[in-house]
Amino acid sequence: MFILYSLVVGLVLGLVLGGRVGRLAALSFRWSAAILLGLLVQIVLFAPFIADRVGAWGPALYVGSTALVLAAVARNYAVRGMPVVILGAGSNFAAIVSNGGFMPASQDALAALNKGLPHTYSNSSVVPNPALAPLTDIFALPSWLPVTNVFSIGDVLIGAGVAAVIVLAMRRRGDAPASPEERATPG
Repeated sequence: MFILYSLVVGLVLGLVLGGRVGRLAALSFRWSAAILLGLLVQIVLFAPFIADRVGAWGPALYVGSTALVLAAVARNYAVRGMPVVILGAGSNFAAIVSNGGFMPASQDALAALNKGLPHTYSNSSVVPNPALAPLTDIFALPSWLPVTNVFSIGDVLIGAGVAAVIVLAMRRRGDAPASPEERATPG
């Protein structure tokens, strides 16, 4: 859910900085279907009905779908702002792989959201002495937000990168800030 907030932040910042929403249509991503497929696998994988039944396949499916997204995102290195997304995705991938297909979450971060330990396969699990602990889900979104969860430094980098991609796409290189009239016109 962290990425949803970065989309909103990117759009708002892009507009405030004089960008135009219509310019987002010019963004072109390679392997976009692979990104969507990997994310869709994760959404389905962590849905309660599937998570309750996935068993030993959960970690392999999580690692595989995360690797697919990372490879597809890396393929778009040349998109301005994307290297930050790649760094974040790589950080998350390293934490997940080094912890056997689980993204460890700190008990403190889960407690801040009044969440208990997951009873089924989950994208956030408490792992005693996790490998690469600073890269795991050690933070919690404020509980007053509509959709909250725990998150990692990798998620912060992904969010910052996504916002940067949006802002940079909304503004062309060398653009002067758009006037209020230009911002009101799409395209």
